Amino acid sequence: MSELFNEVDEDLRRDQLKKLWDRYSIFIIAGAILIVASVGGWRGYQYLEAKKAAEAGAAFSAAADLAEQNKHAEAEAAFAKLATTAPSGYRTLARLRQAAEIAVRDPNAAVKLYDEVAADRSVPVPDRDLAVIRAASLLMETTSYTDMLQRLEPATAPTGTYRHSARELLALSAWRSNDVAATRKWLELINTDAETPSSLRSRGDVLQALLPPAAKS
Repeated sequence: MSELFNEVDEDLRRDQLKKLWDRYSIFIIAGAILIVASVGGWRGYQYLEAKKAAEAGAAFSAAADLAEQNKHAEAEAAFAKLATTAPSGYRTLARLRQAAEIAVRDPNAAVKLYDEVAADRSVPVPDRDLAVIRAASLLMETTSYTDMLQRLEPATAPTGTYRHSARELLALSAWRSNDVAATRKWLELINTDAETPSSLRSRGDVLQALLPPAAKS
């Protein structure tokens, strides 16, 4: 008798499953197709992105080789192309390298391009700070300490990636402007930061030696 009940239960389950399949099979099949298509699409996207990155890397290396060969006009053009066509990481690097090539022939135009990178909120903060540093380096001989301070002071924060370079540039600019107090301020920050590179610390010591004796005490 128990076997009969088991057979009846099995038949009922089969009937229920058949009804569920008849009712929902289209959705199950569609869901399976969607999953397969999504996985395939994601894998395809990953492949295309990897291919783009590899192509951009090769093009970037070729442009860098041109720069090392002093073919600055060709390198500038190559970096300019990458700055508009490469994936985001290479695009930012290309913009910075393009500005460096432009600086060879037109420092003011290079400063403008660096400023554009520095103002672009889509660019990571360290890269924006680097653009600020490079623009300030080009302007050192022609701009005032006040302008340099406006440009560089945010980059001198204790967490700034390029804080050491920013402080050195400000110390030099203050010294050129005969602002002993400001020079001393930036040299002190250089000397008291345990992470200041030794080479930069040595240059700071040289600049310190050029200050009036009263400012050293």
